[in-house]
Amino acid sequence: MRKAATVAEQPTPHQRIPAARPGRSSALDQGFDRTVSSPSLKLAPSVPAPRRSADMRRPQLPVEAQVNGHSRHDEEEAQPSEAEAGHPGASDFPDSSESNRRAPRYKQRPWQIPTEYDTRLCAVCGDFVVTSGYITKAWSLRTGEQLLNMVHHENVKVTAMAFKPAVHLDDEGKRVWLGTNIGEIYEVDIPSQSLVRTKVGAHTRREITRIFRYASQMWTLDDGGDFNVWHSDQKGLPSLDTQPTSFRVPRGHSFAMAVGSHLWLANGKDIRVFKPGATSEADFHVLRNALSQPGTGDVTSGTMLSSKSDSVYLGHADGKVSVYNQKDYSCLGVVSVSLYKISSLAGVGEYLWAGYNTGMVYVYDTSSTPWRTRKDWQAHEKAVCSINADATALWKSDRLQVITLGTDNLIRLWDGLLEEDWLVSRMQSCDAQYCSFRELTAAVMTWNAGASKPNYLQHNEQDNIFLKDFMTSRSSPDVFVFSFQELVDLDDKKLTAKAFFKGKKKDVNEQEHMSHQYRAWRDHLTRCIEDFMPTDQPYTLLHTATLVGLFTCVFVKTSERSRIRHVHTAEVKRGLGGLHGNKGAIVVRMVLDDSSICLINCHLAAGQTQTINRNNDIAAILEATVLPSYPLSEAKGAQHNDVFASGGDGSMILDHEICILNGDLNYRIDTMGRDTVIKHIQSNNLPKLLERDQLLLSRKKNPGFRLRAFQESPITFAPTYKYNLHSDDYDTSEKRRAPAWCDRILYRGLGKVKMEEYRRWDVKISDHRPVSGRLRLRVKTVDDGRRDEVAEAVRKEFEQVRRRVSKAVQTEYFVNVLGMSLQEAKSMMR
Repeated sequence: MRKAATVAEQPTPHQRIPAARPGRSSALDQGFDRTVSSPSLKLAPSVPAPRRSADMRRPQLPVEAQVNGHSRHDEEEAQPSEAEAGHPGASDFPDSSESNRRAPRYKQRPWQIPTEYDTRLCAVCGDFVVTSGYITKAWSLRTGEQLLNMVHHENVKVTAMAFKPAVHLDDEGKRVWLGTNIGEIYEVDIPSQSLVRTKVGAHTRREITRIFRYASQMWTLDDGGDFNVWHSDQKGLPSLDTQPTSFRVPRGHSFAMAVGSHLWLANGKDIRVFKPGATSEADFHVLRNALSQPGTGDVTSGTMLSSKSDSVYLGHADGKVSVYNQKDYSCLGVVSVSLYKISSLAGVGEYLWAGYNTGMVYVYDTSSTPWRTRKDWQAHEKAVCSINADATALWKSDRLQVITLGTDNLIRLWDGLLEEDWLVSRMQSCDAQYCSFRELTAAVMTWNAGASKPNYLQHNEQDNIFLKDFMTSRSSPDVFVFSFQELVDLDDKKLTAKAFFKGKKKDVNEQEHMSHQYRAWRDHLTRCIEDFMPTDQPYTLLHTATLVGLFTCVFVKTSERSRIRHVHTAEVKRGLGGLHGNKGAIVVRMVLDDSSICLINCHLAAGQTQTINRNNDIAAILEATVLPSYPLSEAKGAQHNDVFASGGDGSMILDHEICILNGDLNYRIDTMGRDTVIKHIQSNNLPKLLERDQLLLSRKKNPGFRLRAFQESPITFAPTYKYNLHSDDYDTSEKRRAPAWCDRILYRGLGKVKMEEYRRWDVKISDHRPVSGRLRLRVKTVDDGRRDEVAEAVRKEFEQVRRRVSKAVQTEYFVNVLGMSLQEAKSMMR
């Protein structure tokens, strides 16, 4: 049997594990160099996932009692087996490692308008937003005041809507066309709250599904495939009094959009392009054959970006985005951004906004390869119906506003320029100008001890020196983190029942009331540190935390204790559908100097086939808002954005700059028998096994896998589970479980954390082997005075960005909506 890797066998900083990010330089291979090279493979976005995983677990059947260290809750829990579907390769996925969750709200109100009725249609132009259905309403976006409430005739429902062009730019947004389910079109004047014109039979007995505007025309499309082009009258405006030019398109379209002077229409996966300005039916059809890409779902949405005016972005039901060149109609690529249906897309300045049925909105930067996820936040409690970027607000309100409508019947306003995010990101990139930095070392150990007690280590010489070797194998670290799983027998019904039924409120002096098992390990670790570490560098017990077998114990050098504040603990229970702590996580947070650090000790769902449940456990743990939010006290300290990352307030794990996640993650090796696995271990063919590792496969195949935001050093040691007790032999019991790398250490914090050693230890009193990591942490101290000076310079820099983006957005609007030539648009901007 292969022994634990020695220090000489540990990975060099340039090694990579399968499915990691080899193309992008990081703390792994740069030390703490902030420079980022051109990426070729990055992490996937935290795509929308169910906020409540449907993974209720039935009670486990009794098993025979085991002694001296077997981790009995590695037994597969009674749950239905689920197989993961195949998905595109990781190279397609955007990088979400630096995404933030701050909602881009305007500081001034209104930022939300309740519609107070069920509606799925929304249009915005300048000062006005309109929704419609059986009722049409309009509001002022300056004040939130309702300006229009028009109830339509019985059984008449508005099914399409668009603002009508105006002669002068300042008059844009005053009149709107409404298409109905009976083929009528209404023209409504919002300021006067009046119906000024009705066109009966505009589409005979057909439901009007879409209305578009281009130059001085309006285009209307019905569900039967009739497409009408309404031309301008003597005033130069489209009029319902004119006779439209009619064309036929395939019926049953799933999506349509105006791309400049052309109509792009999708029937399921097939995309056709038409020219509404054509003088004949033959010229109307631009392409002889439909466009489509294999392996993509039905088209659900589409948009364009002002920064890439030649590209058309189409969203699909399977979470992909296909990109086409609007001039030669070639496909520029297909990007998998989600496993969930994309319900809406909008081009907002330089970024692509996507809405999902979960109520989440994601913002993607498409300028790099792979794309980057800039933002993701819960925009609505229910599905996002539409995202509307309003370019007219740039000259009407001096802002790039984005309006979303959700099935929660709320209109919400967002800052399309993402000003706060830009300022914070820019400040962080300039932190060397106002921060001082220093490096610390942390020694982290995770071990599923299988209900072992400290005195069990004395039964074997190698086991007895394990902790001494771990503590002294390298120079004295500044921080020790010990993460145990199954420190208590999880099949002890009396113990687990007591843990289950005791109230959530805990005594302030809880550490004094820990069970004997926890206290025994705490005291043993304390003695080991006192015995083995240099006496001139004493350590202090910073914190302990427990949760039904989970135990986290953190020691810091006494010299560092005064620099640590805001130490908090939280727990996330995942057993029995979130009711029981036999599975879940302990979270410990601290602020060291002006850097936030989060330590996560996990024990995830057990069982060879339970990958999806483990992924759901991780999602629930990382999404839980269980920690106190910032400001954590009234005392003077660094500003919110200096302490936390990802636009968070410290209440969630990923809000912290440095995250270290470890534990018995329980991921197994897929589709390979026990004997085959052992054969590869004996021949040291670990890469073959790592190709089947469920954690690495989830990272590769699932863009929604939450651990994509974390890094893991290359694994060079043999699987750590499951061993016969007191033996080097893998499980020879009746169940003969296949070996696996259940025990892992992952970390997050680009440019702030580096793993220098990743190894296992041969301790035989449990069926798991301990795993340890030595990490180097980069923490900062903020100089408030220098920070204010840099902030002022950054604000001035943003004004230049605002002008550049505004100019590009307005130019795109003038060309693709108002129908101007590029030269005319540029002259308008002077």
